[in-house]
Amino acid sequence: MENLNGLSPKEILQSYNGRKLRIMEVCGTHTHEIFRLGIRKILPESIELISGPGCPVCVTPVGFIDEACCLALEKGCVICTFGDLIRVPGTQMSLADARSKGAQIKTVYSPLDAVEFAKDNPDKQVVFLAVGFETTTPSACIAVEQAKKQGLDNFSILCANKTMPNAYQALKGSADAFLFPGHVNAITGNTACRELCKQGVSGVVAGFTAKELLTALAVTVTLLQKGEPFFVNCYPRVVKEEGSPAAQKLMAKVMEPCDSEWRGLGVIKMSGMKLRDEYAEFDARKKYSLPEMKGKPNPACRCGDVLQGKCKPSDCKVFGKVCTPQHPVGACMVSGEGACSAYYQYGM
Repeated sequence: MENLNGLSPKEILQSYNGRKLRIMEVCGTHTHEIFRLGIRKILPESIELISGPGCPVCVTPVGFIDEACCLALEKGCVICTFGDLIRVPGTQMSLADARSKGAQIKTVYSPLDAVEFAKDNPDKQVVFLAVGFETTTPSACIAVEQAKKQGLDNFSILCANKTMPNAYQALKGSADAFLFPGHVNAITGNTACRELCKQGVSGVVAGFTAKELLTALAVTVTLLQKGEPFFVNCYPRVVKEEGSPAAQKLMAKVMEPCDSEWRGLGVIKMSGMKLRDEYAEFDARKKYSLPEMKGKPNPACRCGDVLQGKCKPSDCKVFGKVCTPQHPVGACMVSGEGACSAYYQYGM
């Protein structure tokens, strides 16, 4: 860990009076915890925290919601999903709207819940909406493995899983340094972050407690003043250099990289995951011959700009007015990890 010259992290941050620094919280949980813990209130104006694409629901494109609605209404599938996705607007409707039209939408807490539901309901075609980064992708892989082992021909997944390394590449220059997501690095290890450092991109892996977040920010500010690219793991109690080899092996067995669309960032090469050919019978797009769907987001919504750090949620004209958690216009207001929901919840 970087030497802070005997000062506390809080003292380091509050005493900073240099050039304006922009630090991107890649992880949506970091955004919410920094708000909840009041950390923004102690920072000088010269340290600006901006949000990034670290909320899996937020970066899921509109077309994915359109695909899910099609599966539910036109193909008659039971959609199993995490709760945050249900109210995310698609081009014409959300899954909540589809449910009001007769679609069967079931909230689950893990992909294995969807497998169990399919096992208990052999007369129903069940599709699990697989979203998330490296943190949750292994659980989707386990579900597919279980379904294959049990011979469930009524279970499949609609995959929108994403990986972070190429997203960092797409965000080069958007901030002076990244707060890398601790949960992701716990799976992937630190290799990608070290490679970014060699390319001139700085950042630290941060934990989630007040002490861990303050330390990560203080280390970031201290090292930025030296003017050299850096990488520091400020979450060593959880993040190991090699990550989780078992989780990496499982993902490589069941899924493979593919190009993927990110809300706000467009299509990023090899930044997504799809099922390998050996598991094609569990790929909902192939199973139901889904056509390609190019979703159209509401033009009033600035979620894309928020996810790139180009604006704050409060800069959006519909924020807190037309767009609220009860009536969201964009995904960033829906998700419990979304930047807009954090700004709304904590009065920004």
